[in-house]
Amino acid sequence: MGTREWFKGAGLGLFVHWDHASQQGIEISWPLVGKSIVPGSARVEDEVSIEQYQSSAATFDPVLWDPAGLARLARSCGARYVVLTARHHAGFSMFHTKFSTFSIEHSPYRRDIVREFVEAVRAEGLRVGIYYSLPDWAHPNYPRFGEADKPYARSAYRRPPVGEWELYRQYLRGQLTELLTNYGPVDLVWFGGEWERTAEEWDAPGLRALVRSFQPDAIVNDRLPGQGDYVTPEQALPTEPPPGPWEMCLTMNRGWAWRPPDNDYKPARRVARYLAEVAAQGGNLLLNISPKGDGSLPEAQVARLKELGAWLATHGESVIGVGPVKPPVQFYGPVTRRGSRLYLHLVMRPTDLLAVRGVPVRRVRRVTLLGREVDLGYETNLEVSSGPGSTEDTLGEMLIGAGEPTGSLHDVVAIDFDRLDAR
Repeated sequence: MGTREWFKGAGLGLFVHWDHASQQGIEISWPLVGKSIVPGSARVEDEVSIEQYQSSAATFDPVLWDPAGLARLARSCGARYVVLTARHHAGFSMFHTKFSTFSIEHSPYRRDIVREFVEAVRAEGLRVGIYYSLPDWAHPNYPRFGEADKPYARSAYRRPPVGEWELYRQYLRGQLTELLTNYGPVDLVWFGGEWERTAEEWDAPGLRALVRSFQPDAIVNDRLPGQGDYVTPEQALPTEPPPGPWEMCLTMNRGWAWRPPDNDYKPARRVARYLAEVAAQGGNLLLNISPKGDGSLPEAQVARLKELGAWLATHGESVIGVGPVKPPVQFYGPVTRRGSRLYLHLVMRPTDLLAVRGVPVRRVRRVTLLGREVDLGYETNLEVSSGPGSTEDTLGEMLIGAGEPTGSLHDVVAIDFDRLDAR
């Protein structure tokens, strides 16, 4: 299977945001620069000094970290790939590295978290993703972020002298080489933090060539400027589907890392709706989870993943391995397609018959409620246009009885055709 083929239609992935500061119950990286985790907000949720933020590296010992359990949970909830923050912007490496002593190797835990993660995920037959931040706010040659740099200046953050910047780029390439050569096959490299420098400063083409030289089958996201194989809208559906492969990364609550006050969790029903909406636009959903400082997963997140997994056990065929449906098909909710079967996602329960338009009504063979496989009554209505071939291809409107609600996160109606032409 080609690289892009596994990603297109993968449906669901999990994003794991975690570093030593999770012991403090604060967002990772952003408190260090005094920035809000909520876009557009002037309020900083976690007000700490740089010294306070980095102090917990010395005590990081996540004794309840269970990579095998996390990987089993990912597989059982329907995920096809998992991405872990190997190093976020604040600079702490969750892997053993020769290029820094600011890492898990020099914490009380000592073991290589990235290695444990990769081996567990691969053992469950899932694709391996590595998140790696281009900036490192703790590295002296970046230069290291200081209290005098607040408020955070984003792309106007100070530049070091040329010689120091070259030393930093050597560090960047060195750590990437470790991640790409020490852990076996890597399916996906998820870069972050690109806004602080230009593509030329990062040497983005050179970094992409580095990935290709060690992991020729790995795909790279668009946050390596100008080099991405797919795009990554964040926290909201795009108004128009991006061209080519894409994923939407989404938190379950407001922040990316574990924060005890952050209890504004999306219900599992809403997560399932997002998954259906993303799949209907040809993308994947990368859903975030955030281990606590001791390595355990928050109960609220596990509960939602289990609910989502139970729904996918009976409805997964409607969002995993599917493609979008192009006009002239019209329906009030998300519509996905697998071969000659269409899936109508009832993200809002109708009070009357379902209406779907722009389908070859004379080619309909069966209409069922997914999960119960009961036949639903339907009738065809006004013919609105003609298809490309015989009268059997004539496009029209179907009126379908949705049946009794099953109590699932949302019900899905499947329409089987004897043939469904590409449109």
